[in-house]
Amino acid sequence: MTDHDARIRQSWQTNADAWTRAVREQRIESRRLVTDAAILGAIADGPARRVLDIGCGEGWLCRALAQRRSECVGVDASAPLIDSAQAAGEGRFEVMDYVALIESGSSLGQFDVLVCNFALLDESIAPLLGALRERLNAGGRLLIQTVHPWTACGDEPYADGWRLETFAAFGGEFRSPMPWFFRTLESWLALLAASGWRLRQLREPRHPGTGQACSLLLELQPLAG
Repeated sequence: MTDHDARIRQSWQTNADAWTRAVREQRIESRRLVTDAAILGAIADGPARRVLDIGCGEGWLCRALAQRRSECVGVDASAPLIDSAQAAGEGRFEVMDYVALIESGSSLGQFDVLVCNFALLDESIAPLLGALRERLNAGGRLLIQTVHPWTACGDEPYADGWRLETFAAFGGEFRSPMPWFFRTLESWLALLAASGWRLRQLREPRHPGTGQACSLLLELQPLAG
């Protein structure tokens, strides 16, 4: 485990209760107005009898999908977040990091949809992306929603590299900043192609007031052969 990996994990352990409250109280405007509905809409665009939520957090997506008659399995590296998800019910939840998903993901079975909703935070995600192809049913899809590189870049250079999330916009309860790896749009597309995925659709969910892109939402299928 790299230093960045350890700091990401420590942040989600420390901030688990604060994150759970922020999500359940709908404090995050972009989620409330745009991105939650965007990922649910993308899931509903195709078969979704069984869904794997990778980086499920406190479990909101699995609960929403249960109401839509989908079976959802949620996995996350943060044990406190999985505890919160299990306490709220509606779904199967397990503590799993990237390595465990690669090595033991077959125990979860096969899925119609794999979802990474603001969950791919590390630099070295190619092995995970490659392994996820084995978790799909025939005709299945991978959905990745992430920050939009053109808007998330801010005043920093538009180049791949580590950034720091302080959670300052979410209230003062978050005690541990989180490193995360920024990718340009070009880098995202190259990484996915190299990991064996074909881009089926690219969406840019926008804020209803400002028109600014709140996220980048990629729908992918395994490359043939």
